[in-house]
Amino acid sequence: MKTAVFPGSFDPFTKGHEELVKRAIPLFDKIIVAIGINSNKKYLFPLEQRREWIEDVFKDDPSVFVDQYEGLTAHYCQKVKAKYLLRGLRNASDFDYEKTISQLNAIVGGGLETIFLISEPQYSHFSSTIVREIIKGGGDASPFLPKEIQIK
Repeated sequence: MKTAVFPGSFDPFTKGHEELVKRAIPLFDKIIVAIGINSNKKYLFPLEQRREWIEDVFKDDPSVFVDQYEGLTAHYCQKVKAKYLLRGLRNASDFDYEKTISQLNAIVGGGLETIFLISEPQYSHFSSTIVREIIKGGGDASPFLPKEIQIK
């Protein structure tokens, strides 16, 4: 079984994240959207809310699962027997950062392979960080979020 892990904090999960997972579904038997927990990080949305949102987005996709983890992503992949990491690239800066992380994950994860998908142009200009700022500023973030995620 080809299993991929799509790790992130997903605070919040955006249309860019959704699009990436949907494009990867034909490539893998199972995709785990894995919410990383970092006790040193302050999140805008609680873990339970983020998990529920992602489960709602993929409720009709039987090959997509949602989980959470602490510690190294490579160790989590070993635990769930995933041989692939799924990552999105929006720009050259993302590539430079992700390339280094993927090389380290390959060593720490015993050959863990990172699969990069380039973001569709309509999603390449925003991130969870930007969406959080819109929300914190009282703006309408709905153009950036899957329809299942309603933030008031």
